[in-house]
Amino acid sequence: MNVLVILVLGLAVPLAYRYRLGSRLRQFGLTRWVGPRFDPAAYGLPPREQLNAHRAGPPPTHERKEIRALANDARDGDWRAAAAFVEAAGQDWDERWSRHELLQQLAAEDDTWLNAWLGARPGDGTAATVRAQLLLHRAWAVRGADYAHNVPAGRMARFMVQSNAAMDAAQQAAALAPEDPGPWVVMVTAARGLRYDREEFRPLWKELVARAPHHYEGHAQALQYWCAKWAGSDQLMLDFAERAVHKAPAGSPLAAVHLHALRELTRRKGLSALPSSRAAKDLLETVARSLNQVPDDDPDLQGLRHHLAQYLLRARRYDAALEQFRRIGPWCGAKPWTDEGDPVAAFDLARGLAALRSHPAARS
Repeated sequence: MNVLVILVLGLAVPLAYRYRLGSRLRQFGLTRWVGPRFDPAAYGLPPREQLNAHRAGPPPTHERKEIRALANDARDGDWRAAAAFVEAAGQDWDERWSRHELLQQLAAEDDTWLNAWLGARPGDGTAATVRAQLLLHRAWAVRGADYAHNVPAGRMARFMVQSNAAMDAAQQAAALAPEDPGPWVVMVTAARGLRYDREEFRPLWKELVARAPHHYEGHAQALQYWCAKWAGSDQLMLDFAERAVHKAPAGSPLAAVHLHALRELTRRKGLSALPSSRAAKDLLETVARSLNQVPDDDPDLQGLRHHLAQYLLRARRYDAALEQFRRIGPWCGAKPWTDEGDPVAAFDLARGLAALRSHPAARS
């Protein structure tokens, strides 16, 4: 059988199957087919020489000076700028959580300023929430990301002690900041590690969504609770994610929780586990429409687009995938492309497939 026949047969099989082929055969077959026919500019895509594998998206421009100054103040032991930084988010709970996370990262390097803040304002719910987050991150750093049966008993015991401490700290923070869902995000996350059963977990979740029904990180953490490796199953996880998609308001990244569920499936079971029904593919396009309404400066958006483009391509929703590649532009320094030996080549091949297989009306 000559090479041409092999290539033609390769194009006839489902795309998900082709992705399971070895990387060398994939590069040999698909690249030979895409390369000569694919002119990026003809599809509204940047040329190959502009592809950048160092970043997932354009560098932020509007808050860099503020964050740099905030970090410098924290290193000097001044917590006041940190407090003002969080309060400026008001009740935009997703943004507030993002700012909490930044402060947690600063405190992980040196928590002197955080301790000074707690000492100066022992009743400050924001400081207490950052402390609870810090304790939780330290607990997970002890445990690591491996499956429980691979974690040494001593490390697991320390993890449980520290997770309980984080849970206690989050409960204290919730009492100090009763409107803030942040402490409840910490509790939902800690509950997973502490192996809360479903009857223990549900009241925590109820309290979180009562404060912020569309909280992105809260849903992402709860999704992990409902996955098969923790307290749920593949179906419970997918059902949870689908509900999140349908209730996502305009401008919220919440629908991307479904992409987290798909990543969880493929990590454990490979691509064959991806839902392949028409309804599942339609749901992906619903996710795409929802994310297209998220502001471009959302810090998670670009990384999410890369996974969305990949899953749309595997679902053979080529028009929608091409639209995502246009929105991504030249940036390919993100998973799934960085999992390949040559991220630029993998990204270019994927967008070329989307372009060449898209409907003519979607190409202009």
